[in-house]
Amino acid sequence: MRKIRLGRRTAAFGSAGALVTATLMAGAVTAPAASAAPSAGQAQGQGHAKGWDREARGTTIAAARAARAGVDWQDCPADWNLPKPIQCGYVTVPLDYAKPFGKQIEIAVDRIGNTGTKAERQGALIYNPGGPGGSGLRFPARVTGKSAVWADAAEAYDFVGFDPRGVGKSAPISCVDPQEFVKAPKMDPVPDSEADKLAQRKLAREYAEGCYERSGEMLPHMTTPNTARDLDVIRAALGEKKLNYLGVSYGTYLGAVYGTLFPDHVRRMVVDSVVNPSRDKIWYQANLDQDVAFEKRWKDWQDWVAENDATFHLGDTRAEVQERWLELRATAKKEPLGGVVGPAELISFFQSAPYYDSAWVPVATIFSKYVAGDTQALVDAAAPDPSDTAGNASAENGNAVYTAVECADAKWPADWNTWDRDNTRLHRDHPFMTWANAWMNLPCATWPVKQRTPVDVQSGKGLPPVLIVQSERDAATPYEGALELHQRFKGSRLITERDAGSHGVTGLVNPCVNDRVDAYLLTGEVDPRDVTCAPHATPKP
Repeated sequence: MRKIRLGRRTAAFGSAGALVTATLMAGAVTAPAASAAPSAGQAQGQGHAKGWDREARGTTIAAARAARAGVDWQDCPADWNLPKPIQCGYVTVPLDYAKPFGKQIEIAVDRIGNTGTKAERQGALIYNPGGPGGSGLRFPARVTGKSAVWADAAEAYDFVGFDPRGVGKSAPISCVDPQEFVKAPKMDPVPDSEADKLAQRKLAREYAEGCYERSGEMLPHMTTPNTARDLDVIRAALGEKKLNYLGVSYGTYLGAVYGTLFPDHVRRMVVDSVVNPSRDKIWYQANLDQDVAFEKRWKDWQDWVAENDATFHLGDTRAEVQERWLELRATAKKEPLGGVVGPAELISFFQSAPYYDSAWVPVATIFSKYVAGDTQALVDAAAPDPSDTAGNASAENGNAVYTAVECADAKWPADWNTWDRDNTRLHRDHPFMTWANAWMNLPCATWPVKQRTPVDVQSGKGLPPVLIVQSERDAATPYEGALELHQRFKGSRLITERDAGSHGVTGLVNPCVNDRVDAYLLTGEVDPRDVTCAPHATPKP
């Protein structure tokens, strides 16, 4: 799920942490020819059988073509900023799988070879960090960075990352000029009047129109099922008969769709911090559920700040910390800090705390400095940097992909009254993120291309046990999503991190979780029943 960045608006299904990854050995990986046969799950009707059948055939053709071509691995371009010995390449896929011989696009991939022996190698482990819109190309740097959490898995697997279609190096899309996207301050997301709502609706409509003007050819094909098909073509290009996959946040939904369409192509699958895959949730209701979960986790952080008042001096009760927040928000609304940090930019910065435990101390420290009189520290942390042209282009692209995929994956309410009613009601008790999230997603109400029916996620013949990992109090992907996928994927196992809420559990140090993920990836073994783990260590000031 994408982290809210207040470019034009604010998002909430954020990528699950910029977890660094590994490097790959030089030379092509030699492996058995990949299977390109369509699975029963892939060809299933899903409510529009003829279209899915054409796309299933198109995937088979594209995968067979990729298996023959392989990947021409080279040293990575210098501007990709990936350390050696990571190698880079491209996999060619159809823009439209119903027309496999029509327009093709290139998907950027990278890899680092397993650190163990040739005999220990179990193939490639492919990673998606979330979004939609997150790049997976940093994944192999977990190996070059010598991540202890991933050391055992790295002995057995090549770590492979990729930019999904539309992202970064893979036929990137855009909806607005990047420098325009980061202009600050933005409008306060919380409306004071009907005029404010009209202004936000106008911005959302213009954003949707901008997406079509700048990226119209790509938009109809920017869907999770198409990215899952790309994933299968990548599998084939790598010479892998079956997929080993790690997906975090939105990457869990990508994994769930892949497992439904290609159940007999899965070897191992770990999904961490799970998007609720129910058709009733994708994507409008999922965002509303997220607003509730963010409020709960925001309060968890405030409780922690209050417990550490001796360090932060922000109040020794949650109510006092909240009062400080409201005072800051009111001040920035009246006159943006440094001329550029208003309420929208504050939410973009402070939302990191309910997202990730790793942000608890940095966010509290900067908040504390502000209250003590150091406004500049907060401005430096929360304001966009207009001079960072590469970073701003990446942020704009990520936001464009987030919007394009969520808007195309499912039908959204077109009636403004529905949005207004639902978000007004939610805001009363869950004010931290509700309106910011609403404006982030409102372009979907006027999306200019066809909106699909979501995949009916379910186990298919041949799907092995899937390992599901989830913290109980996750804000970005509420716990109910893990329960829903667990029910739908028969034979799956759920590891719950009790009384914890950081988004992206597998990258944290918690032996109860880490050891089971390693055991599954290395041996395929799962516990005989679901497991509940104690939480990882609480951050210390």
